[in-house]
Amino acid sequence: MLRHDKALVGMVLAQPVMMLLLFGFALSNKPANVPWAVLDRSQTALSRRFVEAIRTSGYFLPPRAVAGYGEGRELLTTGRALAFLVVPAGFRRDTERSGARVQLLLDGSDPLSAARIEAYVGQIAAAFAVSPGPSATRPDAEAAASPASFSGALAVRQRFWFNPTLNDRTFFLTAMAGMLLTNLCLSAMALGLVGEREAGTYEQMLALPTTPIEIVLGKIIPYVGLSYVLLLVAIAAPGVLFGLWPRGSWVVLLLVSLPFVLGSLSAGVFVSAVAHTSAQAVFIAVFFILPSFVLSGVLFPYEFMPDGVRHAGMVFPLRWYQIALRAIVQRGAGLADLVGPTLALVVLFGVFLLATRSRIRARLG
Repeated sequence: MLRHDKALVGMVLAQPVMMLLLFGFALSNKPANVPWAVLDRSQTALSRRFVEAIRTSGYFLPPRAVAGYGEGRELLTTGRALAFLVVPAGFRRDTERSGARVQLLLDGSDPLSAARIEAYVGQIAAAFAVSPGPSATRPDAEAAASPASFSGALAVRQRFWFNPTLNDRTFFLTAMAGMLLTNLCLSAMALGLVGEREAGTYEQMLALPTTPIEIVLGKIIPYVGLSYVLLLVAIAAPGVLFGLWPRGSWVVLLLVSLPFVLGSLSAGVFVSAVAHTSAQAVFIAVFFILPSFVLSGVLFPYEFMPDGVRHAGMVFPLRWYQIALRAIVQRGAGLADLVGPTLALVVLFGVFLLATRSRIRARLG
């Protein structure tokens, strides 16, 4: 009877609460916490005031100053910056002559984010005051200075990298492999140990001369090959149908995928070790899959989420894998550019493996 399975009933009731919190507070398409870089070739008070006007708009993190185009392009390629602003050497002179332009390079991997960032920077530039004094630097604020204090001549010349046409299809298809692998790994492994328990073979498995780590590895290794088959299909299908082939190395893609697959499979085994029934395992897996899709950045840019929510998404392997996927497929990043996400995936794999081992030991006691 359902009334005896209080854990299952509790999870069913908690699911709408979780979705309400995620969709009500965590998700937003409004830019926030945007990492960006600046190449200020003017080095004048006016150029610094323009950079400060963008920073104080409330949408951007403090800018990262770079010494040249190469460094700025590297930040875009590795995903450490979503925008790269270049202020020309003659910025002050051209502004006073009503003809100044700044260059804005944007990461087009996320079309919606790139378009909104470009729009906000453009509005800030259009409202920028040449003469010192109060000015409205937020696009959604009213001008505090007189109309005469605005030049109206500061234009932004934008360029979108990695997805010049801002095609939404590219954004979603790039991360499709991560979503499919997450669903497969968690769904397949969530019933592993709990299925043994319900079938009455759990004690026989524990009686074998194997350690808890060997039991977990024995459960997940057979699914690694199946996961790679799904990965190849998920990468090749967009290439054949839409011409979206990885710009980076296939070898790098396969190497980075291994710790993600192992981490996701071990997370599924942990779910199975925690659950007491198959129904509980299914609901716990859904509790993991849904926040993983929402908070990882595969559907919504995680940079725009509130600080606490954004940081909570780091516990999901999909957060780091989608960063690596988009870097390889869209930006052509190499293994050296993906050290951070790869190490994070290895750490998460170790954490889930040790957590599962502790649960199996507890049941032996």
